[in-house]
Amino acid sequence: MARFAHFLAIDWSGAAGERHRGIALALADANGGPPVLVDRGRAWSRAEVLALLRDDLPRDTLVGLDLGISLPFADCGAFFPGLADTPPDAHRLWALVERICADDPHLGAGSFVDHPAFAPYFRRHGAREGTRFRCDGASHGRGRFRATENAQAAMGCKPYSNFNLVGAAQVGKSSLTGMRMLHRLRDSLPVWPIDPLPPAGSVAVEIYTSLAALEAGRSAGRAKIRSHAELDDALAAFGSPATGGCGPIDDHASDALLAAAWLRHVADRPDRWRPAGLSDDIARTEGWTFGAL
Repeated sequence: MARFAHFLAIDWSGAAGERHRGIALALADANGGPPVLVDRGRAWSRAEVLALLRDDLPRDTLVGLDLGISLPFADCGAFFPGLADTPPDAHRLWALVERICADDPHLGAGSFVDHPAFAPYFRRHGAREGTRFRCDGASHGRGRFRATENAQAAMGCKPYSNFNLVGAAQVGKSSLTGMRMLHRLRDSLPVWPIDPLPPAGSVAVEIYTSLAALEAGRSAGRAKIRSHAELDDALAAFGSPATGGCGPIDDHASDALLAAAWLRHVADRPDRWRPAGLSDDIARTEGWTFGAL
C-alpha cells in the first residue's frame, strides 16, 4: 500500500510584503489524475500557507517545500562559525530566526539578515559580501553549500547558497521565512529528515523544483516551464495526465504542478529516503533535499 494519499508541492517566496505571486500550491492525488493548483482567488500569503499546513492539510500528505529548511553546518562545523551560542541543530536555528524576527510582519526575515551578529554571513544587495560569507576563505563564488547542495550539483543542478540574498538565485530569505513557518509547525507537521519519517500521517520535505524538471528530461538551463504544452510533456514523463490547459503558464504554477506529480511518482522509492550523503549529523543540522541522491 502506498505510504501517502496526497502530494502537495509549494513554490515559496521570501519577498517583502503580505501577498506574493511567487507562491503557488499544487495538489496531486495518489489515485491518479492531473495535479491541480490550489487557488483561493488571490495571491497567497505566507500566513495562509502556514494555516493550511497546520489546520487544513488532507490526510497522509507528502508536502514538498521549495525552500531551504536549514543552513550549511558541516563545512565549518557550525551555522555561524566564530559566533558565540551558534545553534547546534536545525530546530534551534528555526527558533533563533523566529525570536530575532518576532516583530517582522508576514513571516518576514529582514531583521535576521540586518542583525549585526548575522549580517556578516550573508551576501547582500549592492555586491556586499559579508566577511564570513565564505567558509575559511574558500573561493567558491556561490557561497557555502550544505551536503545536499553538493549532491544537487553532482546531479547537474546549479544550486546557490542559502546565505545568498542577491538576484534571481537568492534563496536566503525564502529559506529564513520558511524556517519561521517550520518553527510554528513543530507540533503539527514533522519535517524530514530533521524529524524522523513517521510511519503514518503527513510529513514535509524540502524540494528543489529543478530536480523534478531534470527527471522529466529537461536540462538545468531549461528547468523553467512557461507553456502548458511543455508542462504536459514533462508531466507525461511521470505518468501523469495532462492538465488540460493551453497557452502560457506562470513558471511558479508550472513548478508546483510538475513537482506535485513528481512527488507522487517517486515518493515510494526507498532510495529517495536513504541518500548516500545523509548521516544522522547532517539530518539534524542541515537537513536534506528530497530527491537529491
